Amino acid sequence: MSRVTHIIDATGKPVGRIATEVAGFLRGKQKATYTPHIDDGDIVKVVNVSQMSWSGKKIEQKALRHHTTHPGGIKVRPVKDIMKHRPEEVLEHAVLFMLPKNRTRKHLMKRLTIVK
Repeated sequence: MSRVTHIIDATGKPVGRIATEVAGFLRGKQKATYTPHIDDGDIVKVVNVSQMSWSGKKIEQKALRHHTTHPGGIKVRPVKDIMKHRPEEVLEHAVLFMLPKNRTRKHLMKRLTIVK
């Protein structure tokens, strides 16, 4: 198993398009030897995340939600505010939810590096 480093420039690209590309590389779906239960993915580095594009009014309308599992514990943060301080968090969230929801997900996310 050999891991190749992919560098993706996020300048001018929509968040979802970047996230699907990154998720595919992390899982190794571009390789001929792809098997779903074997971790044969590559290393991904995304640069210029602060210059991602948004279509329409999505940057004002979207929000990241998190629940603390306590009653009334929903936390909602608008994407517009997150993009000002930590734009890499938006891409991490998008990639995280495009990966399979099992115990391999945290190992796949360790191979993702995001640079503002």
